[in-house]
Amino acid sequence: MLTNVQKRFLRKEAHDIDAIFQVGKGGVSPNLIKHVAEAIEVRELIKISILQNCDRPKEEVAEMISSRSGSELVQVIGRTIILYKESQNKKQIQLP
Repeated sequence: MLTNVQKRFLRKEAHDIDAIFQVGKGGVSPNLIKHVAEAIEVRELIKISILQNCDRPKEEVAEMISSRSGSELVQVIGRTIILYKESQNKKQIQLP
C-alpha cells in the first residue's frame, strides 16, 4: 500500500512519461493484463490510456488492471491510469 507522500512522488515522476497501452472497445483482456505485468516489471511506473469507445467506467477498468496485474493504482486522471509496482530485478525508482 502506497502512502500519500509516495503517490505524490510517483505522480510527479509519471508526468513526463507517455501512455504505453490503450484500453478500447475490447476492454480488459487477459492478453492486455499479461503485457501490462511484463511492462511494469521492466519500467516500474506506467501510464495506460482509456479510449472513448471503452464500455466500462474508467475507475472500474483501473481497478481491474491493477488488481489482475498485481500493481498499485497511483492515480486515475482524466482518461489516463498511472500504475506502479516495484521491480524484482530492475529497481529504478527509490520511493520516499
